[in-house]
Amino acid sequence: MIDFQHILNTIVEEISSEPDKGIVATYIPELAKVDCTKFGISLLDNNAKLYSSGEANEMFSIQSISKVLSLSMAFRILGNDLWNRVGVEPSGDPFNHLSLLEMENGIPRNPLINAGAIVIADILVTQLKNPKQEFLEYIRKIANDNSINYDESVAKSEKETGFRNYAAAYLIKSFGNLKNDVEEVLDFYFHQCSLRMSCEQLVTIFYIFSNRGECLQNHRYLDLNQVKRINAIMLTSGFYDEAGEFAFEVGLPGKSGVGGGIVALLPNKFCVATWSPGLNKKGNSKLGMLALEKLTTTTALSIF
Repeated sequence: MIDFQHILNTIVEEISSEPDKGIVATYIPELAKVDCTKFGISLLDNNAKLYSSGEANEMFSIQSISKVLSLSMAFRILGNDLWNRVGVEPSGDPFNHLSLLEMENGIPRNPLINAGAIVIADILVTQLKNPKQEFLEYIRKIANDNSINYDESVAKSEKETGFRNYAAAYLIKSFGNLKNDVEEVLDFYFHQCSLRMSCEQLVTIFYIFSNRGECLQNHRYLDLNQVKRINAIMLTSGFYDEAGEFAFEVGLPGKSGVGGGIVALLPNKFCVATWSPGLNKKGNSKLGMLALEKLTTTTALSIF
């Protein structure tokens, strides 16, 4: 029997003494205000038991972690037709690069880079009557938590500084792979990325990816085929040009965000989330990456 609580407490204690905590993202001004010494971790096991340590209840901007959730919603709606609009290969490039988009005729390499998530946003804007509200309700239902909401100040900050996202959207539209107005699509995308949650809320939502598509209330949101494919994309593309390093060091499917969050999972075993806003050079949480390596090494639990 693994004592997850003791392991998490030990990780928090060890992490607190790390001298290099990374650098907070400054290109989104609202994110630059966060204290980089913060650290929290939560783990939800396959018996639905929650373990937490550090600042696991503090809310933060989940940013690109939201791309997995929008992908799951679009996959539910379109099924495998989704893959006509976006690929499933790792990009090997930073999350906001445009070079592959030009070379591959406006079909993003995968749905977890910015360009791919913008195409997913376009699909949801097409398919939903009130996209921002319906997406928020989808997240709240999975979590069974109506307190989850957008951070309007972060969404505004992203819109004011999101020039590369505008460039990507217009480039995609020039190839005919964006059906709606760029402003409308990016308004949804910026709000999606501005979702605020804690580590405990994140593991509750991402539990569906470790529990064969079922949430804690035993409602099925995804079938096994969809869970398999989303988890595979998280493993190969969830950390952009550091995906190989994360697989090598941690060995779990997962997704990071520049707000400092990371969520990862071991199918049928657990879901774990960390938050530490200081980032490494690749834009992933420096202490979060270290904490998850410690977790899988200590427990000897990974997909490998």
